[in-house]
Amino acid sequence: FMMNSQELETAVRLGMHITVVILRDDGYGMIRWKQANMGFTDFGLDYGNPDFVKYAEAYGANGHRVESAEGLLPLLEHCIKTPGVHVIDCPVDYSENDRILNSELRERALAV
Repeated sequence: FMMNSQELETAVRLGMHITVVILRDDGYGMIRWKQANMGFTDFGLDYGNPDFVKYAEAYGANGHRVESAEGLLPLLEHCIKTPGVHVIDCPVDYSENDRILNSELRERALAV
């Protein structure tokens, strides 16, 4: 998201009705689990993020934060029904992906 977050300014300026969901893992988690699957060491993949709610608001967008999986659908419905640019900060944990995709699927594939 941070590589093209300036597009929020464009969306607000043009009066777009759009919802952006940020899958926040405070690092390059998706890259980490893919590299781990290939046997690479973990290096330089952790970093901090700004407060994305305030970040969105600084551009004139509506900032939201979801704290649980159960809260995501109602928040998405709210954003879709409410005109304007919305940014949802959604924390994720890629460790489950690592367990499922790198361990469980590999074990099942080798069993075939």
